Amino acid sequence: MLVKDKLEAVLNVGLRVPSIMLLEVLYRWDVSSFFQKIQRSSLNNNPLFQYKYLALYLHYVGYILSLVLLTLPRQHLVKLYLYVLTALLLFAGHQVSRDYVRSELDSGYEGPLYLEALSMNRFSTALIAQLVVCTLCSCVMQTKRIWLFSAHLLPLVARLCLVPLETIVFINRFAMIFTGLEVIYFLASNLLVPYNLAKTAYRELVQVVEVYGLLALGMSLWNQLVLPVLFMCFWLVLFALQIYTYFSSRDKPTSRERLLFLFLTSIAECCSTPYSLLGLVFTVSFVALGVLTLCKFYLQGYRAFMNDNTMHRGMTEGITLLILAVQTGLIELQVIHRAFLLSIILFIVVASILQSMLEIADPIVLALGASRDKSLWKHFRAVSLCLFLLVFPAYMAYMICQFFHMDFWLLIIISSSILTSLQVLGTLLIYILFMVEEVRKEPVQNMDDVIYYVNGTYRLLEFLVALVVVAYGVSETVFGEWTVMGSTIIFIHSYYNVWLRAQLGWQSFLMRRDAVNKIKSLPTASDLQLEQYNDICAICYQDMKSAVITPCSHFFHAGCLKKWLYVQETCPLCHKQLKSQSQPANATAAPAQDILPANPNPAEAGQGEPVAEENKTMTQNGVPVEESQARSSSSHANPDPEPEGQAEEAGPSQDLSDAILNLHIISLRNLHRFLSLSIKISQ
Repeated sequence: MLVKDKLEAVLNVGLRVPSIMLLEVLYRWDVSSFFQKIQRSSLNNNPLFQYKYLALYLHYVGYILSLVLLTLPRQHLVKLYLYVLTALLLFAGHQVSRDYVRSELDSGYEGPLYLEALSMNRFSTALIAQLVVCTLCSCVMQTKRIWLFSAHLLPLVARLCLVPLETIVFINRFAMIFTGLEVIYFLASNLLVPYNLAKTAYRELVQVVEVYGLLALGMSLWNQLVLPVLFMCFWLVLFALQIYTYFSSRDKPTSRERLLFLFLTSIAECCSTPYSLLGLVFTVSFVALGVLTLCKFYLQGYRAFMNDNTMHRGMTEGITLLILAVQTGLIELQVIHRAFLLSIILFIVVASILQSMLEIADPIVLALGASRDKSLWKHFRAVSLCLFLLVFPAYMAYMICQFFHMDFWLLIIISSSILTSLQVLGTLLIYILFMVEEVRKEPVQNMDDVIYYVNGTYRLLEFLVALVVVAYGVSETVFGEWTVMGSTIIFIHSYYNVWLRAQLGWQSFLMRRDAVNKIKSLPTASDLQLEQYNDICAICYQDMKSAVITPCSHFFHAGCLKKWLYVQETCPLCHKQLKSQSQPANATAAPAQDILPANPNPAEAGQGEPVAEENKTMTQNGVPVEESQARSSSSHANPDPEPEGQAEEAGPSQDLSDAILNLHIISLRNLHRFLSLSIKISQ
């Protein structure tokens, strides 16, 4: 059953590709120019080409037939292709008979076949071919009445009976007419089948819309037709035909320097219509999905597919390509200009893929640094991928600067690659600090502050780039050409990449400032109090050489409590509200003998306390780490809660904002730069 299901899935896609190819041909066919060429040729007197409006109607009928073939159920689509295959086989059979009759007329021999070897060979070859055609037609149509497909055997039977050659010609024509009548009778008997199918489909569509709505209908058609895979296969076929046409028309091998230009021009040829552009969009999405899947597999092996992130499915890259193509009018340009513009668009798409790879690798690398995993192979894979993400974006930025003159808009385009390299540097720095801490077997002072400053520097640069992009887009809109799509993109970009980032950054800064002020307002425990307390920190489970005392008389490390206060302003043990104290930080709190230990038995730490119950999302020194990877013998033994503004999850809004980050910078004002430099590339 598994093989059968896979075969049906392949047929469901493969049999619908010709319908989209037909839509592509009909879209490219200019009826007016076609009739102008006919009028200048010798076919102008042909009555078939006298009715221009009839051809226009047939043009639209072709669109309708293509859409019908695209939406036809798989069972009926298979039957239709079998009928077409049978018709082709019958045509081939009559072509064999026609060629045989011509060869016999050329030879002029009318005697018995066995007396001449050449005549016998021609007859045997034609007879075997005709029998194969009859057998195949019978098998395809699943019938035992083989005589229905044997009309083209009549000329061979007549020649075997020594019928004159002139009579055999008329017999061959009669066989062709008889087969045509059979086809007409079959079509007439099934004339109402399309109407019945349309009626049944309309009834089912009405029922689905009434019960589930239009959205459910659209999703059902999307899943049944497998549109992403269908358009990807269509575009790959189109691209393969383009490459084959190019190499078959050239005698000399292509130089290595022109391979990139050939690749870009071939892609440009294959995205000149809305159908081929959609095919390219889905192809890019699947390529991005494959790259991200390989990235996950390289980092985690088969474990990567157990907790798959739905946000890393390549949709961001496809949406980026589609919006950029629509914004810049890609399909309306000439091939050379389209290829040149595609180089910029694909650069942005590849930069988006690299950013998605970094989003996958960043938590894994930091988790390895904060864990006690000694596997060198795991560390090598994580570090090697980070080094690739550090070098390759910089190399991309360098290469694109070789083709373009460096100015403001180009700096904005390559800013995403530069920011990716900077973020990788910050990730590697934090990873090295974790490894140093692991080797020293003791916590690094102010680790969370270092992590905050590293991440904050990257976020600040990212915010500044987003702010500059908005300013540039507004200036282009005000002083350049105003469009609805451009204004919409600027508005969305301003909200997601500027306003929300500024809001989150400011909230994170305020929480850290309040946490530091609260820690400074708490009294510090003396050596006598720590000796009498004789317990570990309930947050990190480490011995306390210094501690602060909460108003509820609980002892914690100052750094641990500060990270806790990033999330909530309550005591980790009793959840009492922590308020700033009026007394100085070094003042003595309650007498030592009156302070009850927060956890008298270290072995029972965390069993009766709510600290581990209410915080399922943990971090390791401000970095998200799984509980199973947290260390129990260092300062990272018990994870700390992560501030809401410090770690930003990759959500749909962030993906959408990344997809439209640089859309409005490639405006019509800058197209002349692409066009002028395209001549340089082509040479």
